[in-house]
Amino acid sequence: MALHLLRALKADTQRLVYVARSEAEALGVAEALCALKPEAEPILLPPWDCLPYDRVEPSRQAMGRRMDALRVWLEDGGRNRRLLVTSLDALLQRVAPKQVILAARYSLAVGDAFERDSFTDFVERMGYLADGVVDEPGEVALRDEVVEIFPAGGRLPMRIMLAEDGTIEALRFYDPLSQRTVETREEMVFGPASELVFETREEAEAARAAPACDMERRLLRRYETLVPVLDILPPARLLFAESLLAEDGEGRVESQIALIEDARNAARDLGAAPPAQGSLYLSQADWKETLRAHETEALAPASAHPAQWPTASDLGAWADLVAQRRKAGARLLWTGAHPRFSAWLKRLARRLDTPIDTVADLEAAEAAPKGALMTAALPLADGFSDAETSLEIVTAQDLFGAALQTSETGDAALQPQELGLGDLVVHQDHGLGRLQTLETIEVDGLRTDAARLDYHGGASLLVPMRDFGRLWRYGAASEAVTLDRLHTEAWAKKRAEVSREIDLSARRIAKLTKIRAGIEAPRLVPDKRAFHRFVLRFPYPETRDQTAAIAALLADLGSGRPMNRLICGDVGFGKTEIALRAAAAAAFSGHQAIVVAPTTVLARQHALTFERRFAGTGKRVALLSRLVKPAEIKRIKAGLADGSVDIVVATSAILAKDVHFARAGLLVIDEEHRFGARDKAAMRKLGLGLHVLVMSATPIPRTLQEALVGLQEVSLLTTPPARRRPVRTFLCPFDRATMATALRREKRRGGQSFLVVPEIEEIDAVKEILAGIVPDLSVVVAHGRMPPAAVDEAVVGFAEGRGDVLLSTNLIESGLDVPGANTIFIWRADRFGLAQLHQLRGRVGRGRAQGIAYLLASDDMAEETRERLSVLTAHDRLGDGLAISRRDLDLRGTGDLFGEEQAGHVKVIGTGLYQDMLAAALAGGKAKAADLFATPEIRLGLEGLLPEDYVPDAAVRLNLYARLLKAARIEEIDTLEAEIEDRFGEPPDEARLLLRLSRLSVAARRVGLSTIEGGPLALALTPSRKPPATLVKRLKAAGPLKQKDARLILPLETRDGLDRLARLEDLLGLSG
Repeated sequence: MALHLLRALKADTQRLVYVARSEAEALGVAEALCALKPEAEPILLPPWDCLPYDRVEPSRQAMGRRMDALRVWLEDGGRNRRLLVTSLDALLQRVAPKQVILAARYSLAVGDAFERDSFTDFVERMGYLADGVVDEPGEVALRDEVVEIFPAGGRLPMRIMLAEDGTIEALRFYDPLSQRTVETREEMVFGPASELVFETREEAEAARAAPACDMERRLLRRYETLVPVLDILPPARLLFAESLLAEDGEGRVESQIALIEDARNAARDLGAAPPAQGSLYLSQADWKETLRAHETEALAPASAHPAQWPTASDLGAWADLVAQRRKAGARLLWTGAHPRFSAWLKRLARRLDTPIDTVADLEAAEAAPKGALMTAALPLADGFSDAETSLEIVTAQDLFGAALQTSETGDAALQPQELGLGDLVVHQDHGLGRLQTLETIEVDGLRTDAARLDYHGGASLLVPMRDFGRLWRYGAASEAVTLDRLHTEAWAKKRAEVSREIDLSARRIAKLTKIRAGIEAPRLVPDKRAFHRFVLRFPYPETRDQTAAIAALLADLGSGRPMNRLICGDVGFGKTEIALRAAAAAAFSGHQAIVVAPTTVLARQHALTFERRFAGTGKRVALLSRLVKPAEIKRIKAGLADGSVDIVVATSAILAKDVHFARAGLLVIDEEHRFGARDKAAMRKLGLGLHVLVMSATPIPRTLQEALVGLQEVSLLTTPPARRRPVRTFLCPFDRATMATALRREKRRGGQSFLVVPEIEEIDAVKEILAGIVPDLSVVVAHGRMPPAAVDEAVVGFAEGRGDVLLSTNLIESGLDVPGANTIFIWRADRFGLAQLHQLRGRVGRGRAQGIAYLLASDDMAEETRERLSVLTAHDRLGDGLAISRRDLDLRGTGDLFGEEQAGHVKVIGTGLYQDMLAAALAGGKAKAADLFATPEIRLGLEGLLPEDYVPDAAVRLNLYARLLKAARIEEIDTLEAEIEDRFGEPPDEARLLLRLSRLSVAARRVGLSTIEGGPLALALTPSRKPPATLVKRLKAAGPLKQKDARLILPLETRDGLDRLARLEDLLGLSG
């Protein structure tokens, strides 16, 4: 299709509008156009990312992109950008008047004066949301020297760096996750974050204060006239996807308009629809009237590839195919830039004994002689064949699949979570309080920031910035907690008791670790040639995360000590391939591999995957579950016992007493959160010195706790699968209109839907509701009381496309792969756990379409329940499973590392301090957990500060302080300094001083100094242990060293604190 559009652009100087059947198709065409001819610069006009008359509003991003696309199209006038790509959904929705769209813009350029009042006025009128941390489209943060904004229609957020004279010094675009700069520009134009555009700030404020109602009604109230998109566009040829203008195309348009009318009528029944005299959407008559004014033309897609290309590993089949296509006169072009793709092309060229020439672009490929073999670095996702030029394009994704750029979240995923104003916090010396404000105070004549904590009985405590390292998020479930009393012995007693318990736990963990270290395990070192051939069967390039995880597990397997590794990665992020590599390493080294899954459906899916990959290798794969016939089970058990079965995929049936292994070497536990602790402990005893690989998207608190304190090795997979988008997640009450519209829309776009209920008893009632609201849809039912074979038939049949809606219990939570399923409703979501909900929503959006999850719960649910469910709506990026587990750890506690009981002391001191104390006790060996409190005290007559006019947001400032004061290495502070300068500009002197003092604190802790004091005549250093010989040598070389009591005294005559700091930096190796 993209190729046809490029030809149409070349043959005609008129503007073109291409109308795709769906948003996904429009996006694919736009991406292909950019890849084939970047200078074409197609403009993409998307629809809203919600249903018509939905309880859920369109996102700021969707509205911003629509307004930006229309404005750019109108402004350009066909001079440079002559192609608009859109979809039927996007055109059926009216828009604001032309003059409103053209006026909704703001321009910035390096060197221009920054007009703060004008900028503030614009963002407030245009729907931007003020936030301290700008990481979502439509957010803004106004600061003195740095202004941050995430243009709603843009790809990245931007920092406007201001010079002292108020001019714009730089426009920096940054990664919203790492907050670090990724590119800079000289100028920028951005638009609104809403289609509701106001003329004054007062109007915008009044609209925000008005009673809430849906966006459709608000738009109709705001504008006297809403106009069809095609009516405001300049003259253009309308090119439609062929099926939209075919005989059944009118039916497709009518069907979509009927869906909108159904949603409107249902909303009217609920009293929520706009008045009858206005509509945001076009009727059938409106649509026909609009089309009459335009020239329309159907555009047939380029002919598709064969149903399936040969596998990348089958070079012989490729050589035969290339010979056939060249004989037929085809020009073959392979596109891509991945190193594995390039290496494959070289092997193919050797096999063909023919060079594959590199061409610059599509035009060069089309001009090549017939039979030409070519390659180009065009970033195309999908290939195609073009009959007009006999050009056939094969992409790297056609051969190997593809992966998006790695999200830089892995290292941050296990870091301490941030503090927020209003949070419950634990002060190491004073106990549980509530963090209320951040204030600037004077201490000993020095200005510093201080946190005000509220305690029991209305008492409060000011904690100076230098002690922020002693504050920890409470984290554990906050309901019914009692704040501690200040100035009593109660907290000290509780802390001492917890410290003793943690020391005991640390000793038990250390003993367990020592025992494990003494246990020998088989060295699983696979035959290199066999393993390499197995790896070549993987049809996709490994992501960076997969490569690292595989290298780590192969090292573990070959170490001679039992592996205990957690692979944490979201649905579809590549965990199965890692399990396959581990099983191959075991099988090709002469040992048996056991792969355990929580459900028969997932076990069957894994068994099929393993059988396909191990076919022809001489290794036997077997499935052991309740669905296997008794006679076959008997044969499999015999094979496990005599060693003829190399790999068994099983459910908990593997724990039967009559299951024995000849040479078990590896245990893989998939979706470990679905198994109980006893079952998992029993699995680990299936073989002596068994290597264990645990896989989960949302590890249970106990498993996560083991990883956090280092008892279990962990590998994180943060690279999402190719072209997959996050599942949009909404928390809302049930209403028939939303459900009916969503299910029908999914059916219309050729997809399927899930409806999951918590109890079997609710299925009949929900099925009756479905029969009433969507009688035209086919509903498949599956639950645990059905015969196993019937469940398997229903679920697998649905996965193969039989049925529109699968109504089930949570038995679909793991393992079901339905690429066409994009919508899921979860009935009574409050009765599911966070990990369950995350897994359930992972069932949708696995193809290229946008996945949508509706968490249905009552409006009057308890606040604690709402907070728990809101975790899913807050964490809806790809790869957020670990973040959800961190929050689950907060809410549920860690679990005793040696049993299933909840750790009561976590309720006393909170998860943050508990984790740090346990980690310190484990790392310290003989040191006690209480030694954690020995933070170096530095008194030099100096105090650093992050000024409020430099970092205005109190919560951001607070967390920067905490990160600095908890840093354990100088490198951490260096990294944080670079981040601070990137985010907020050149640090002022007070901030530079804070960083220097933080480095000094880390260096002092490293050499065992508990106190550093500086007076007019000397420096006094108090060690907490015997100081290192290198430090003593430096001190002696610096001057006559005296010892008084436990303190080391070094003469230094100065009244300048900065001189004292410089001398200490020199002594501790920080200078230069």
